[in-house]
Amino acid sequence: MKVFRPSQAPSEEMTGGIFTGTIKMTPLINADTGAEQLKSALVYFPAGVRNKLHHHTHEQILYVTKGKGIVATEEDEHMVEPGDIVVIPAGEEHWHGATHDTDFEHLYVVPINSKTTY
Repeated sequence: MKVFRPSQAPSEEMTGGIFTGTIKMTPLINADTGAEQLKSALVYFPAGVRNKLHHHTHEQILYVTKGKGIVATEEDEHMVEPGDIVVIPAGEEHWHGATHDTDFEHLYVVPINSKTTY
């Protein structure tokens, strides 16, 4: 068993690619930390920043930790807030990010070999 403290994990800013602005990513669990099946990270979106429409080869779980955000498909949109859990099926086109006036952070969990396409 291992215990990870997000406050002690290094964060990195990421701009471009899948993101419409600059986000802060805090990787928590992955192959580098000894995980064999899952990877997880905290993703912080400043107000108005989101990711582009994309999909994963495996299911994705999002757990909202801070702020208010939007999780959407091309047909549906949901407002989410701390404590909400979102399960996104493998292959479902979706996007998620902050509202225009509120920061947003979520923890994501996917299989370690999941690929993202956008």
